[in-house]
Amino acid sequence: MRNTLDQQQYVLDALSAQESWRMFRILSEFVDAIDTMSNVPKGVSIFGSARVKPGSDVYRLSEDLGRRLVEAGFSVITGGGGGVMEAGNKGAAEAGGHSVGLNIELPFEQRPNPYANVRLSFRYFFVRKVIFVKYSVAYIVMPGGFGTLDEMAEAITLIQTQRIRPFPVILFGSDYWNGLMDWFRDQLARHEMISPEDLDLIRVMDDPADVIRLIRQMVIL
Repeated sequence: MRNTLDQQQYVLDALSAQESWRMFRILSEFVDAIDTMSNVPKGVSIFGSARVKPGSDVYRLSEDLGRRLVEAGFSVITGGGGGVMEAGNKGAAEAGGHSVGLNIELPFEQRPNPYANVRLSFRYFFVRKVIFVKYSVAYIVMPGGFGTLDEMAEAITLIQTQRIRPFPVILFGSDYWNGLMDWFRDQLARHEMISPEDLDLIRVMDDPADVIRLIRQMVIL
């Protein structure tokens, strides 16, 4: 019995040691990211699905937005993977700008795209989220899935609770996002889960030129 207890205690001690060392890995991710991103001009983050295929409308629009953002004087920041992320990085890189890929280590779907000329790799989602928020002056949210919704909701929550400075959060593609916005109005606002003015934190837009114009109006370079 004593040996079993001793073994259990050893396992607990080992786990505690692992947790302590994990803190150093987390700190190293923050240090590396801040060192790298401090040399990057003001960035606009483009979010969207990794499953979007090259040649699709969403891919082409994301590429166009990446190019336009660089031409307007911004860096482009993405999650560094394929689909929308690849398209945004491609447009930025081909326009000669800073094309940042904040890649996350995942067992599937996420492989670094070749168009990011500033690259970081993260093990921890929460570290990556902090870097997105810290170095972005706007979010453009293209069609996507759970990860895209997570990034959008995180930014809106931080702005709503005044934990970060307000910045534009733009949902691109009314056909894709209007159903969600209707649900926000019909359910969240109607049941007083959010304030009506909270809906003003989000813009739904369809024209890349209008997106760039709005960001330039709201952000000082």
